[in-house]
Amino acid sequence: METRQARIGRLALLLAMLDEGEEDPVLNQLEALAWRYCQGRVGAMEPQKIVAAIETAAKRHGVVDGGLYREMHALYHAILEAVHGVTRGQVELGDLLRTAGLRFAVVRGMPYEQPNEGEWIAVALYGTIGAPVRGLEHEAAGLGINHI
Repeated sequence: METRQARIGRLALLLAMLDEGEEDPVLNQLEALAWRYCQGRVGAMEPQKIVAAIETAAKRHGVVDGGLYREMHALYHAILEAVHGVTRGQVELGDLLRTAGLRFAVVRGMPYEQPNEGEWIAVALYGTIGAPVRGLEHEAAGLGINHI
């Protein structure tokens, strides 16, 4: 039997990967769990632009409180872990003549049955990475999960 524990990353990945209109079942699950989430897109040749876009969206949609260090710190580490996955361990883009076009999702909730485990945050990235020449990129995905 599947536990809720495994769901936060899965739901974040699905939300990032599904096309517009396909994500209704995922959104219904998130709302039934009363978990907060946001999604968006970012294209960049610099990792800091990816981090900034995700942080801005998460603050703007109330997934995190920008005034609380522990929330921003948890989000930052989840973002870095996801970017690490997309870039295959070399968190560099423009310096290596790579660019990324990504969809992202941030999901925050309590994935464990035990309430004392607290809230966790997942950041999922899905899109393309490759040479800054249209058509010369390939798919990539990354996932980062951190406790708040």
